[in-house]
Amino acid sequence: MRVLMVTPGTRGDVAPMAGLGSKLQALGFDVSIAANAAYELLVATAGCEYRELPGDMSHLVSPAAPGKKATGADLRRYMNELGDYMELAATGTLAAAETGADVILANAVAPYAYDVAEALGISVIGAHLQPTEPSHAYPPVVLGSARSLGPVGNKLLGSLISAGKAPYDAPSARIRQVLGLSKKSRAASDRARRKANSLVLHGISPTVFPRPTDWRSGLTMAGYWWSDTAPSWQPPAELVEFLADGPPPVFIGFGSSAALDADFMLDVAHRAGVRAVLQGVQGVSGSNALSIGDVPHEWLFPQMAAVVHHAGAGTTAAGLRAGVPTVSVPIYTDQPFWAARITSLGAGPQPVPYKKLTAERLAAAITGAITTPTYSARASQLAATLATEDGTAPVEAALRTAGRQKV
Repeated sequence: MRVLMVTPGTRGDVAPMAGLGSKLQALGFDVSIAANAAYELLVATAGCEYRELPGDMSHLVSPAAPGKKATGADLRRYMNELGDYMELAATGTLAAAETGADVILANAVAPYAYDVAEALGISVIGAHLQPTEPSHAYPPVVLGSARSLGPVGNKLLGSLISAGKAPYDAPSARIRQVLGLSKKSRAASDRARRKANSLVLHGISPTVFPRPTDWRSGLTMAGYWWSDTAPSWQPPAELVEFLADGPPPVFIGFGSSAALDADFMLDVAHRAGVRAVLQGVQGVSGSNALSIGDVPHEWLFPQMAAVVHHAGAGTTAAGLRAGVPTVSVPIYTDQPFWAARITSLGAGPQPVPYKKLTAERLAAAITGAITTPTYSARASQLAATLATEDGTAPVEAALRTAGRQKV
């Protein structure tokens, strides 16, 4: 069976799907992953075929300076650029599907994949890394806030946002027109899929976020999807030497957002009195701090005293699986949601929101994370439980069912 994963977004959107794709390949599926060019090597390393989605989202996720709020002009520019990015992603999705697929797995920001699948007669299954269904259990993750509005408020606002405008509305409409499909808005398509109880698999551990009781039956909490470190991969010698040359350091990195510069990170590490591994900056090399490039979190994180990151879905999963405390600095969209989950699970201190970030606050949070025994103990407990979960099995079952329905 030919499976096409459609994964617009950043590395945190692609890496879990690449990990899932690698495991599906081992089970006999023929997996292709459509992603931006920056992640071609990631896809290839997972043993999957790469299909390009044009565009680059990395420049869209660089926030204002630490401690600053985005202005109205910043947000308008962001939404315009995000719309342009989605136009390219929709075009790339059509080209990737036309190359050949029997089933599409589409992430949460690729609703145009459903339009492509409709025109080409391909089965499509949602494959989400965030809970996007309106629910009493949580506020809409697109708001960039974890503050609950109460059961009624959460569900109502989630429904209103789902029915409102989104950056992928125009691309979905254009794709339908290009393919000769009847006019139907993205919101109307969403409603139709809910009414039909369309299947959406979530690459989320139920240990980290239990399945909400008001979810419809077609929403499945599959468990985390993650990559194993490639057998051929070798860590840089300088990193190996740094790790061996003192106590476990603290990881500080913000993924695709590149949110902090080297001077800020070094100041934080100095204030906290820790050795640090810095990702997202260059040119730092010494006995107390080292900057690194693309190093698999699955290999690196278990060797840390704590991990500091933006609490994106993929990085959060890697940190929890590593069994070390997490200090979260959420910036936007679903990051505050995952940061709040880390704290509620007891795996780290209260988040330090990016818009309130200072070196003093972050250093204090790091100190608390590595000196509070309960954080380490709880992180270890969670890691042990996560190691027993199999996020691939529900996906395999769903794909084989889809294959039988096509016969």
